[in-house]
Amino acid sequence: MKTIRRVLDVIPSNSRTAAGFWQLGAFVALVLLRSSAVASDFCFDRDTVGFANATVFEYREGHPHLRQREKGEPKRYTRRCFVLCRTTMQFQKFASFDPHAAPLDDNALAARIRNITRRAAWEKPLPVDQRVVFLGYPNLRAMSKARREVVRANIGLGWPTYFRLGNMRMLIEHDSNYHKETHANLNAALARGDLFVAFLTTYPRLSINHAVLVYKRKPGSQNGGIERYLVYDPNHPESPRELTWSPSTRSFLYQKDWDFIGGFVRVYQIYGKWLQ
Repeated sequence: MKTIRRVLDVIPSNSRTAAGFWQLGAFVALVLLRSSAVASDFCFDRDTVGFANATVFEYREGHPHLRQREKGEPKRYTRRCFVLCRTTMQFQKFASFDPHAAPLDDNALAARIRNITRRAAWEKPLPVDQRVVFLGYPNLRAMSKARREVVRANIGLGWPTYFRLGNMRMLIEHDSNYHKETHANLNAALARGDLFVAFLTTYPRLSINHAVLVYKRKPGSQNGGIERYLVYDPNHPESPRELTWSPSTRSFLYQKDWDFIGGFVRVYQIYGKWLQ
């Protein structure tokens, strides 16, 4: 509505004829469409982190087993699925990139990364001219690949995510109406051009307790009533994964892979607001 009022303000009063309003309507539609496109302009190969979160467990036929670290093996980057999803959302909202400038040194780069990751992920995106600029790289994926260790060291620790207050929701056995409401909130967030960070769990089973970032509803995904969503999974930075919603069972299902047997998951939104 603010956009429409601003457009009306610049239209001379003597031009507000019927024909003028038809032209105005077309113009407003274009403005809103452009705004929506910009807000939801998320590209997997550009806007996600280019390295993986490693699992603490090994999975055999869908059952988790604690992975034993071999002698001499370098320390693995684990327990960061929440951190990587949150970081992706924060960079999408608060960062910009200038690939034509010289890259920052490690100290300066670390300071700018912390500037981003210490902001509340649920805040509104910054205007372009107020964003933190990262020099020498075209996007987050390129920078996180080229400066992996600096990025890893400055986006946050994994263990505090185990003690988030929002995690307590997993201890309550919610009925199908709760999942239906979550599904409605997911669609509403994507319709606004927002990202939706989802905590996937099968608690009290341990087949999955994991965070992913849902960024797009797949076109034409309602064949048979099933809705399909594209997901950034920090365990799989090589390509998008798929989360689905089944209206007949009012349940979410997640894609099968080496680290998850596939099927039913409970979904809780995180980083959508304070204490969530």
